[in-house]
Parts: sequence; structure tokens; C-alpha cells
Amino acid sequence: MKILILGGTVFLGRHLVEVALERGHEVTLFNRGQRNADLFPDLEKLRGDRDGGLDVLKGRRWDAVIDPSGYVPRLVTDSARLLANATDHYTFISSISVFDNPVPQRVDENGPLATVEDETNEEVGRYYGALKALCEKAAEREMPGRVLTLRPGLIVGPHDPSDRFTYWPVRIAQGGEVLAPGAKDAPVQIIHARDLAEWNIRLVEQGKTGIYNATGPNRPHTMEEVLQTCKEALGSDATFTWADDQFLLDQKVQPWMGPNSLPLWIPGGDGLMDVDVSKGIADGLTLRPLAQTVRETLEWDRTRPADVQRRSGLTLEREAEILKAWHAKG
Repeated sequence: MKILILGGTVFLGRHLVEVALERGHEVTLFNRGQRNADLFPDLEKLRGDRDGGLDVLKGRRWDAVIDPSGYVPRLVTDSARLLANATDHYTFISSISVFDNPVPQRVDENGPLATVEDETNEEVGRYYGALKALCEKAAEREMPGRVLTLRPGLIVGPHDPSDRFTYWPVRIAQGGEVLAPGAKDAPVQIIHARDLAEWNIRLVEQGKTGIYNATGPNRPHTMEEVLQTCKEALGSDATFTWADDQFLLDQKVQPWMGPNSLPLWIPGGDGLMDVDVSKGIADGLTLRPLAQTVRETLEWDRTRPADVQRRSGLTLEREAEILKAWHAKG
């Protein structure tokens, strides 16, 4: 197959390219050439901008298009409209975040979606989920019946620039007393970028359309299982000190991601990490063992520069301060 990928050089995009090439497909990339431009030197690369710079795509045809880089409905509309007569199949990579907040427990693909009052608003940081939901509708509107929509949960593994999962293998490998957040039985679902990419390409080959939640496992891990798996998979001597939600919030620790955060932690919990993925599993979604994901993530992380600016997690110094405060409160 001839496959066009909108992006293709950052995280999920590069995994998609690698899988497509391994499965014998001909891949073309469309992007601005601003990030990892030296990747895949043998591929055709079309340079342009989704915001008003799509002309280089005109007059071409591909068997399938994969869009992992659409965040606002205006630009997804432009891309899908231009490519409507250039392809038979369009994958839009959406997000579990499309569901209304708080996300209902065990929500399936038919759950209520987030909304934004002004649908022309393009503040992605503030309205990420609602805008992704509108992007889904935009793609389907321009290519009715030809769109495959995947809603990943937390994508993890090699080349993840966010450190939203990487923090834990790295920190636990260092050993010692590790600050653990919230409830031990809090649900955790993730998906290795490679597993998502492989499934995506298989679905494209099969011509599948429709909407799929894409994370796992269907019975979530618990937070305690995730941390224990990191410890066992890495042969660490780490011990875990569990601090409750309110204490961590009082210490100004950020949930989920970002500087001064504890990744995977969602205070109070909602259904974001406990969605129903039975439809995807029935249609071939497979997930590698968590221990394998942990080891592969740490192996990749050790190839990064020692002074890499980490985008999520606590510094050792800040963690030590919080642990001291926790023990002091008795």
C-alpha cells in the first residue's frame, strides 16, 4: 500500500513509519521538517504546513492516510477535505480525552463527549479533549464512512517526549525510598506506542473504519502493580512510601504530568484510566507485557543525554523534601 503520514517523525508517528515499512508499505511523509528532519532519509518527504500550506499534496493519490498530528478541527477539516479524493481510507488519531469530564467508569466508544461552547476556539491546552472530539467529527464529515478513529489512552514507550510514564522506570531503577501517589488500587491503563502503531497499520490493511478506544489492558493495572512491576522488571531495591491525595496536593505536587508532578496520578480518580477496550481487543488489539514496556522504556531513556530536560516528574531533591514532610506528619 501507498501510505501518507501527516507528521511521522515524533513519537507515535515514527513508530507508525517503522511498522509500515517493516510490513512492506510505501510511505510518504508530510510535515514542516522542523523536528527530527534527518529521520528516514530514504523516504519521500513533502514539506508544508497544515495551516495554509497543503498545496504540495494536490494532485497526488495514496491508498491510505494516517493523521497523528491533528489537534484543531479547522486544520483537520482542511486536510481531510483536500485528501477526500486522494485516498480511500483516513485514520485519525484522537484521544481518550474526548470523553466528558469526569470520564464515566468503563466508558465505551459511545460515551458522552466533551464540548466547548465556542467551536472556533483553538486553545488546545485548555480544550484538548473537546477539540479532539470536534476533529473526529470533521474527519468523518469530509470522508463519511472512510474514517478509522483511534482513541489512545496514555501512549508510552521509546521516544515519548512527555516523560508521563518514563519517570517511573527511571526513578525506580535508581532505587531507595520512592514517593508513591494516592490509592494503591487506582486504575492505570497505558498503551505502548509500538503496539498502537502495529494495530493501526493492521486495521488500515483490513480497511477497518469506525471508532475504537485504544489503551489497556481491559482490566486495568493498579498503580501498585505498575510500580511493583517496575521494581521487579528492573531488579531494583526500591521501597514505596504511599502518600494520600490531599497531602500531595497540599505539597503543590501536580497530577498526571508536567514539572513537579507524579505521573499516572489522578487525585480522586475518574474513568480516564478505566475505559472499556473490548471492541478493540475483539478486532485485534494486542498489548505487550507491562514488564517488557518498562524495560524497553528504560533502555531507550538511557540513550538520551544525561542533561535532558525532563518534562514530567519530581527531582530527587523535591521528592526528598516531600518524603521528609510526610514522615514528619506521622
